[in-house]
Amino acid sequence: MGVRQKKIAVHDLEIGMFVSDLDRPWHQTPFPIQGFHIRSQDDVRSLVSYCKWVVIDVAETRDSVEQHKPGNRAFAGNARRTGNNREVVHLPPLSIKEPVSYENVTTMKKELKMSRKVMMDAEASLHRVFDAVNHGDAPDLREVATVTRQMVASAIRNPDALLWLSRTRHHDDYTYRHSLNTAVWALVCGRQLGLNEGLLNHLGLGCLLSQIGKLDLPDSILVNEGKLDADDFVIYRTYVEKGVAKLVDTGVSRAVISVVQGHRERHNGSGFPEGVRGDRIPLLAKVAGLAEYFETLIGPRDAGEPMTPARAVNLLYEMRNIEFQEDLAEQFIQAIGIYPTGSLVELTDGQRGIVVSHTPERRLWPKVMVMTDRAHQPLRSARILDLAKYNESRSAHEALTIAECLPYGTEGLHPEHYDVTGAESRWSLSRIVGA
Repeated sequence: MGVRQKKIAVHDLEIGMFVSDLDRPWHQTPFPIQGFHIRSQDDVRSLVSYCKWVVIDVAETRDSVEQHKPGNRAFAGNARRTGNNREVVHLPPLSIKEPVSYENVTTMKKELKMSRKVMMDAEASLHRVFDAVNHGDAPDLREVATVTRQMVASAIRNPDALLWLSRTRHHDDYTYRHSLNTAVWALVCGRQLGLNEGLLNHLGLGCLLSQIGKLDLPDSILVNEGKLDADDFVIYRTYVEKGVAKLVDTGVSRAVISVVQGHRERHNGSGFPEGVRGDRIPLLAKVAGLAEYFETLIGPRDAGEPMTPARAVNLLYEMRNIEFQEDLAEQFIQAIGIYPTGSLVELTDGQRGIVVSHTPERRLWPKVMVMTDRAHQPLRSARILDLAKYNESRSAHEALTIAECLPYGTEGLHPEHYDVTGAESRWSLSRIVGA
């Protein structure tokens, strides 16, 4: 059945409706994604202050979302249940003590030169740590801690470089790729939150080590990680405690261990190993859990098709105050963008490319490295297209925007064949002859 769109006044909005369009450009509003469900009267009030009318998708209307009822307290917040029996927990807004305001101090071109080696060193150091654990030896974490500090420094200078590498580099082993990419997403989010450099170091190292307990799990469980039966899941969830046990005598900080211990806990208590929720989950563990979940969506272990980053962003937004705290989920989306760096996209004129970077002020108009023409034929030399600048003096009818986000691995799109700093094909004839 298709989706029927209906234009209505904002005062007629009801909880459960899906808003698909506004009477003004999305980037002129504070809403972190394009298209969202009305989950509370606060959402309605926010829309009233910006719009006179909106467009809703009638087929997307959900009767299962209940209006918030005061009085049901849970861990300094309100709790309720959705129609699918998932508890919703409301907490006061996050409060970061003495937040740091970061600005990009290097260009992506300059930062890529430094961060590429950092990512290679990070993977190599993880290999050595995991090999030591596999052989029953006590892991030496000094090297991985040093690499973590280098990753943090890179994320502080310009986070787009690490994001780009995490999406375009090829890794030999899923566990290393998953740990590294989780750390990158978490550091970008932590930077957005204003965490100081020390906390970012704890967060990054905790993410890199969060999967170490899986070394003690049977291969038969790991390869089927996304589709375990009840008995296997009981075994699988022990990896968190196994990981903590391996780290307690290594000299790492309690903050790092708390990240490992809490990265699978969930806001509404549906996680493991302890099932704690709300404000009983440490902040760094909350960030790590959100980042790890996002990486699982866009880079699953099994051979199934990964979710596009844009779809994963929408799913995270739907899960706010359910599995992830609302303002934390929204800050994560603000940090990585609607179309995160490394997302493959198709523009409204048919050209295809990959997102290079974005700005919070123009969430729907990122910089894109265009790799194909309108007929989807690969270009000999890619080019960087800044959609915000391109659309600046154009009418809405003439604007060039992103039509859809494409699955990673889409045929004909090979960003690794291009040098993003110059958007020139690495395999061009001139380079071969010049070599």
